[in-house]
Amino acid sequence: MTDSKDFLYPRGRYYGKFNPEYLAFDANLQEFAQRISYICALQTNGKISAEEAYQQIKSLWQQLKSSKQQLGIDEPEESDDED
Repeated sequence: MTDSKDFLYPRGRYYGKFNPEYLAFDANLQEFAQRISYICALQTNGKISAEEAYQQIKSLWQQLKSSKQQLGIDEPEESDDED
């Protein structure tokens, strides 16, 4: 039997350039997407209001932006192909 956490919070593989900060941000991004999906489903089914859904999504967006800044991945990396 599979773990219910794996069912409720599936994780995809990370295929980008390996960097611990990118890996952490990818995990944060996947969690953001999953939580947005739940909020949208709750709002669509009338369990929460559109305003409440908007506020929750806005809060999640701010958290995601903050995590990106804290991980220090705001600056685009220099590419060797630009020479």
